[in-house]
Formats: sequence, C-alpha cells, structure tokens
Amino acid sequence: MLPAEIAADFKALGLPGYRAGQVFRWLGRGVTSFQEMSDLPKALRQKLEEMYVLPSLRMLRRQTSQADGTEKFLWELPDGESVETVLMRYKHGNSVCISSQVGCRMGCVFCASTIGGKVRDLTASEMLDEVLRTGVAADAEISNIVLMGIGEPLDNFDNVMRFLTLVNEPEGADIGMRHISLSTCGLVEAIDKLAGLHLQLTLSVSLHAPDDETRSRLMPVNAVYGVDRLYAACERYFQTTGRRISFEYAMVRGVNDTPYHARLLAKRLKGAGSHVNLIRLNYVPERGLEPSSEETVRAFAQELADGGVTVTVRRRLGSDIDAACGQLRRGRMRGS
Repeated sequence: MLPAEIAADFKALGLPGYRAGQVFRWLGRGVTSFQEMSDLPKALRQKLEEMYVLPSLRMLRRQTSQADGTEKFLWELPDGESVETVLMRYKHGNSVCISSQVGCRMGCVFCASTIGGKVRDLTASEMLDEVLRTGVAADAEISNIVLMGIGEPLDNFDNVMRFLTLVNEPEGADIGMRHISLSTCGLVEAIDKLAGLHLQLTLSVSLHAPDDETRSRLMPVNAVYGVDRLYAACERYFQTTGRRISFEYAMVRGVNDTPYHARLLAKRLKGAGSHVNLIRLNYVPERGLEPSSEETVRAFAQELADGGVTVTVRRRLGSDIDAACGQLRRGRMRGS
C-alpha cells in the first residue's frame, strides 16, 4: 500500500495520520511482522495483525560467487512458487536484479526463465519484497535496481508501475528512477505506454539480433514486432523521454555473432542515442546454444565502435553460481 492509502484506511479507523507514516517507514525497513514496529502501541500492533497481512518471501537457497561476491537468492512466494534475485556488488553501490513474473511466456530460445512458460505475474509487494529481503539478508544497502530477472516486466505493466512508485517513495526504499533499469524483449505498445509516463528510468531492450531472420530464430516475439517496428518504438521513446536506450545483445556462437551482424547493427544504431551491451551467452543445458568466444566478442565490439556505436562488453558476474535468469528456479523444478 502507498502512504496515502494507508492514511485513508487509518483515518477510517479513527487513527491519527502520523501512524500511517510510522507503519510505512517500518515496511520500508523490511519488517515481516507488526510486532516489530516498536514505536506503535501494543494494542494497535495487535489490531493491525488482525486486519492486515504482511506476506513475506522465504529464502529457499542462497549462493555466493567465490569469484566476485555476487549473491543469488531463491525465494519462495506465499503460494509456494519461487523466483530468483541476484545481488551484485560494485564500487559505486549494490545493485539487485529482481524478477517480475513467475516464469515467462516470451519463449526466447536461449533463456531458462521461459522453460515451462509463465505461471503468474508478481504483485508490486512481491517485487518490493525481493528488494527489501535481499538487502536484509545480505546486510547490504540497495542503491540500484534492475528489472531483468525472471519474466517480462512490460507484460506485467500495472504491477511493475506500482512497484516503481512504491520503491521510489522517500519514506520507503527511496530509490530514484535514475537508479532503476527496466529490461524488455520489445513489446512495442507497452514501450509507447511507458514513454508516455516520462519516467527517468533506463530502458534496456533485449535486441540480440539486428535483422528479422536472426532475431526470429532467437525470440518468438519478433514475429509480432519485427525489428523495424521495434527500432521505431525505441526512437519514439528517446524523443519523448530524452533517455538513452541500452540495447542488450547476448552473443551466441555461430548465430548472431558474425561480422555481418555487427556491421548491420552498427548501421541501424549509429546516431540513435543508444548504447550496446554485449554479453557472452550464459549456457543453459536444455537449450544447447554456446556462447561466442572472447575473441569473437572483442572483434564484434570493435566493429560496432568503428561504426560509431557506443559499446561495452559486460563483465560476467556469478557464473559459478548459476546467476543467469531462471537457472536456480529451474534446478528446483528439476529437484536438483
């Protein structure tokens, strides 16, 4: 609940307005029981316990990378389903990568998240709890959020927008929009809808190929929104918000990593106010696709840079703890 919603409920109960602020601040600290709200009268705490619920995620598994300190959490939801959250530690602060759905229906052929399809959307509170519970468990202050875990955020539009409002609240987690990145596989109407909200978050588009033939092999969504429509939507987003788009590009050996793909991508994006993140594919056993070699990735990056495109090669974090989207949940589903 938003502060104003809590205040309206409390007013109807005859409670003073400042009590709503107290409760919301406690929620922002990640408490799991009203009894932890020590500055509330005992009778009020009991009354709130009877009237409201504070569902909380339960940690099923926690893995820590020996290589870089990245931590991955498998959380059980109140209905027994599970999602993953990844904590990445950087010099500039701690970033948490959260899930937005249980499973995914987008069907990208290189991704473990979509195996088994979509089960359901996460609620705003469940996404918020991913952030809060991860911070508490790791004793880490969260400064950045990435919606790039299990699920397609723009396929859960209303819940994700409510989550963004909640996590942005000054009396709550107080994480500014410029510290939040949202990733999408390219749902054009939803991108336009998001642009109309003029949020100052960073939009990351999972592109993975510059042409329809290759992208359709990797991402079924391209059959609905071809690359031309997607590029046009990205241009509208940039013109409307002034926010540069980040294009994610997973390098798949022999599929999308040729000089032809690099030159075409550079031609498409030159001068488009965008940035390309190259990522060596995370291997998923069920998919059988292999990551490009480091030499191929470097050559691809150089081709883009020579073509006038801003490009970085993302450092792989947590590779020793199944840190790619959906791998830990998939292991639980297999019973491993």
